[in-house]
Amino acid sequence: MSENQETAEKLSKNFDYQEAETRIYDKWDNKGAFKAGRVDAEPYTIVLPPPNVTGSLHIGHALNHTLQDILIRFERMRGKDVLWQPGMDHAGIATQMVVERQLDAEGISRHDLGREKFIERVWEWKEKSGGMIFNQMRRLGQSCDWSRSRFTMDEGFANAVLKVFVELYKQDLIYKDKRLVNWDPKLKTAISDLEVEQKEVNGHYWHFKYPVDGEKGRFLTVATTRPETMLGDVAVAVNPKDDRYKDLIGKTLTLPLVGRTLIVVSDDHADPEKGSGAVKITPAHDFDDNMVGKRHNLEEINIFDHEAKTNDQVPEKYRYLDRFEVRKMVVSDMESLGLLDKIEDTVHMVPYGDRSGVVIEPWLTDQWYVNAEVMARTPIEAVESGATKFVPKNWEKTYFEWMRNIEPWCISRQLWWGHQIPAWYGPDGEIFVAINEEEAENQAYQHYGEKKKLTRDPDVLDTWFSSALWPFGTLGWPDETPELKKHYKTDVLVTGFDIIFFWVARMMMDGLHFMNDDDGKPEVPFHTVYVHALVRDEHGAKMSKSKGNVIDPLELADQFGADALRFTLASMEAQGRDIKMSEKRVEGNRNFGTKLWNAARFCDMNGCFDNIDQNFDPSHVTLSVNKWIIGEVVKATDEVTKSLESYRYNDASAAIYHFTWGKFCDWYVELIKPQFFGENEQEKFETRNCAAWVMDQILKTLHPFMPFITEEIWGSLRADRTTDIIIADWPIYDEKLIDQAAIAEMEWLIQLISAIRTARSEMNVPAGAKLDLLVKGAANVTQASILSQVDMLKRLARLENITLHEGAAPKGALQVVVGEASYFLPLAGAIDIDAEKDRLQKNLDKLLKEINGISGRLNNEKFMSNAPENIVMENRNNLFDAEQKADKIKEGIARLEAMK
Repeated sequence: MSENQETAEKLSKNFDYQEAETRIYDKWDNKGAFKAGRVDAEPYTIVLPPPNVTGSLHIGHALNHTLQDILIRFERMRGKDVLWQPGMDHAGIATQMVVERQLDAEGISRHDLGREKFIERVWEWKEKSGGMIFNQMRRLGQSCDWSRSRFTMDEGFANAVLKVFVELYKQDLIYKDKRLVNWDPKLKTAISDLEVEQKEVNGHYWHFKYPVDGEKGRFLTVATTRPETMLGDVAVAVNPKDDRYKDLIGKTLTLPLVGRTLIVVSDDHADPEKGSGAVKITPAHDFDDNMVGKRHNLEEINIFDHEAKTNDQVPEKYRYLDRFEVRKMVVSDMESLGLLDKIEDTVHMVPYGDRSGVVIEPWLTDQWYVNAEVMARTPIEAVESGATKFVPKNWEKTYFEWMRNIEPWCISRQLWWGHQIPAWYGPDGEIFVAINEEEAENQAYQHYGEKKKLTRDPDVLDTWFSSALWPFGTLGWPDETPELKKHYKTDVLVTGFDIIFFWVARMMMDGLHFMNDDDGKPEVPFHTVYVHALVRDEHGAKMSKSKGNVIDPLELADQFGADALRFTLASMEAQGRDIKMSEKRVEGNRNFGTKLWNAARFCDMNGCFDNIDQNFDPSHVTLSVNKWIIGEVVKATDEVTKSLESYRYNDASAAIYHFTWGKFCDWYVELIKPQFFGENEQEKFETRNCAAWVMDQILKTLHPFMPFITEEIWGSLRADRTTDIIIADWPIYDEKLIDQAAIAEMEWLIQLISAIRTARSEMNVPAGAKLDLLVKGAANVTQASILSQVDMLKRLARLENITLHEGAAPKGALQVVVGEASYFLPLAGAIDIDAEKDRLQKNLDKLLKEINGISGRLNNEKFMSNAPENIVMENRNNLFDAEQKADKIKEGIARLEAMK
């Protein structure tokens, strides 16, 4: 025991993360550690993808936010003026549904309240219950600048949204049109593709016969999964290469039940291999049919109302009824007429509203649109030129695919909660778009020459319309604020692949349209888009409530600590590969934290943080073990730096993990005990200061990944700290601190000790038995290393004597080879060779039996066809492991044979 072990310990036996995390976070927050505003510092900016005000933290959020926070903490420590801009999205549909459910429970509807009172009610709910996710983010240590938090319905941000709408309208980039949309008949609003959930459903193909005009007894058979839509049919499409129907192209059919004349058109949309090869075309109620209709200039007949009930465009018998009731009637009537050819079972995808849970209806309706084709041109060029790059690069292909085939963007929603569209209508339907009603009235007066009563458009804007302004709207635009000037463009956007089109592309559109650089050229909103992985369960399956495999990140944080969860997510975030999340991985990284904590306690108990040499210079150490660990920590921190700069989170975390656990904790702590317990005060002083310096480098490098435990150790070990670790300086790479000779010597020592320990273990040599070591073929440098490390070798490899050896290998000796030299361990008297051979043979027989059993299963056709993929994979892995162990044992038996 060192004399310092009797002093009070600065660290408790265990890190109490449940007590420490809140305390440490509050300390950072109270000190303003998260706030931007470093004068004269280079800016570094990330905008947080705004979570819904109704949202709660899921595992995808935990990954997304952790990856951003790692970059933010890293760049903050590098001295930059870091702004991590937080905020929340008003989440139109989701929020309106929450409040409407509350009203339902009270027996009233939003229509009973009226629009103004309803919106007041939503704001009340937002202030009371919204934003729970921010508290959950704090729980995981996310260091956003909360003082700048924005909400997409804030007055300032709302004004920016209105300005964008008005400007785009003036430039003819926003217009009103009647087009097909995803219509939710329960919520009675258009919804985006992202809000549509495709579900696999057991259904039917109904095969209907349509009479060919002028050819009595001839029919063209079409197959449909939606019989009710036949009432809106205007044509039938056949493939131009389908010989069966070539003679019908251009001819007409009569639509049963309605009597409408249908034309047969030639179109590649019809697949000769699918159904009958002939497709009924209903342009007003199917997106593919709508495209066919546009190609052939077909009429669009809307047969449904906003509740998905039939309207007066269908025969009287079918009017004003639910679509599914009409389906039954149509099928029955077609059968009665002898025009139902057959019913075929099928499994097909049906679109459902992810909020309402009802079948979505493609519906022709008047909506507001952005001319996305024009808006997409500059963003396409920006990615082509490299002004914005995607990481991984393959996501650029997805971006280009979407952007080059972009459709008009429907931006209106039939809701009350959201940014109300700034358009007013005159008595004759004339549209006046303005920032406010007063300006609209002025426009109307100019138009009519007198004052007229105006009615405001009741619709609100799509949530994605407002969030598209996030990178500059949060910084104060349209005002020219200091924050906007300094922090736009932002640096990296960290996001999931599912919103590349819905959000990323639209931020690119608006950013390049409204923001210019100092030369007046359009400026991108961010230079990099990092697209992270999808978090799956440990078997690689997508998480869902129905499967019962959803992982709650907050439960993991409660069980193992936020640091363990964060480090796990970072260590598994490999570019282009999804994460297979498991509790065991989080538990393992909790153990990593414990390992670090114990190493810090060991250093503390041995006086490393007492009487620190304030002028300690790591380039002046004299002992090989200290030169080695200094060089290794410099290499590790450099690898972490380079990896984070290129968004290789898994490589960054692996570098600091392997150094901390594999080199510092497992070896350095063991190797420096002679200095701590010895009599040489100069070596002791150097080693204490070296250990303290290296521990500081570890804590700083690990801080972005594991902020709580690193801050606790940092602040507890030394009373002379002037800063918290969150704003400490990041380690700077210094190549001069890498002593290759010392590294080579210590790596040789570690390899030799490890090889001897492995050999002893395989031969079952008793732990207490000390063996002699004979060295053959050692070069001069190796002999010098043996001489300098002889005491360390004897202590850690359990050796009695070490001597140079010439000639043949001694009988009955183990041999290990490290580098150019061979090392022999005579076992005479240390083990019973025959008994050891019998032991190994029994183990081998057991393994061979296991191998046969696994091989039998994998060669069994019934097992292979019925077993789940993960079970098959588990068996293959077990077989590989068993075969490897068997080979090792065979080598051991062969060695024992040679020793006799």
